[in-house]
Amino acid sequence: MINPRFTRVGQGSRKLSGMELMMKQSAGRLGLVFPNPVLVVGTYDQRGEPNVATLAWGGIASSGPESVSIAVRPSRYTFEALQRTRAFTVNLPSVEYAAEADFFGMVSGRTTRKLEATGLTPVHGEFVDAPYIAEFPYCMECEVVQSLDLGQHTLFIGEVKDVKIDEALMDEEGNLRWGEARILTFDSGMRTYRAPGEVVGDAFSTGRKFISS
Repeated sequence: MINPRFTRVGQGSRKLSGMELMMKQSAGRLGLVFPNPVLVVGTYDQRGEPNVATLAWGGIASSGPESVSIAVRPSRYTFEALQRTRAFTVNLPSVEYAAEADFFGMVSGRTTRKLEATGLTPVHGEFVDAPYIAEFPYCMECEVVQSLDLGQHTLFIGEVKDVKIDEALMDEEGNLRWGEARILTFDSGMRTYRAPGEVVGDAFSTGRKFISS
């Protein structure tokens, strides 16, 4: 439900006045940020079969060594594989694979061969013992280096060993063209999937107006 304190203008919302800025309401203890990545995590199960699971709780953990984090419930089938193989992949789907990514989070690998069901192609990792998805544009191969029990979830830290990227997303200088990838995101508040939005500024540049010369 849209908060009535915001006035919709086209696809955005207007800035609030000073009085309106004080009209916030407590929402309680919500562990939510927006938007969330859609992380399709690939592992091999105890039968050696490729399995994937969609997670939203995760992100960059460190720039050196390059590392990512994923939060997994102990009840998930992927949790068993992570503890056993100490390896996983993070696969970022483009928007045309929203249905597949949603399905991967709805059923368990204990009873369903998800990749077979969707017709997607598992590829054995080059650097870790985990499968990545050939059709997804961005795939990270990771080795588990740490894990931390946080309660309902265990946080796994994976050191990135390699990244597989569709050649069409790289320019001649080796820069990533994310806008063309149309990477899927998740709105955990509205429980919807979203496509990337418009560019509103250049990083480390648009904020320079507040820096004294």
